[in-house]
Amino acid sequence: METGLSFTSNLKVEKQHTALEMGSGDLEVLATPTMVALMENAAMKAVANDLSEEETTVGGMMNTTHIKPSAIGEEVSATAVLVEVEGKKLIFSVEAKDSKGNVIGQGTHIRFIVNRERFLSKL
Repeated sequence: METGLSFTSNLKVEKQHTALEMGSGDLEVLATPTMVALMENAAMKAVANDLSEEETTVGGMMNTTHIKPSAIGEEVSATAVLVEVEGKKLIFSVEAKDSKGNVIGQGTHIRFIVNRERFLSKL
């Protein structure tokens, strides 16, 4: 797998994506857990085409900031870029932006390549 793989995931903020609805706060703004999930989705999709059908990736660590609120109705995007590969460990740079191009969050995300069946057998 080569570094530089990237993907951008998009989301229109709706009521179910807010801190109030998710329980992570009491305001009707984009919840940090929603932003993190969007970042993880971008990272997962960035490398999906380079995996076998038996493989997937799972999140192992997220270190991120959430520095600007986004209102209901706002379009937000998260871009993940694969910056380092250490065997089955994948390290991504992640950044979320609003529709005006303002950075609303950024950080580092680690995912691991796993065999689907073996991973699920551990449940």
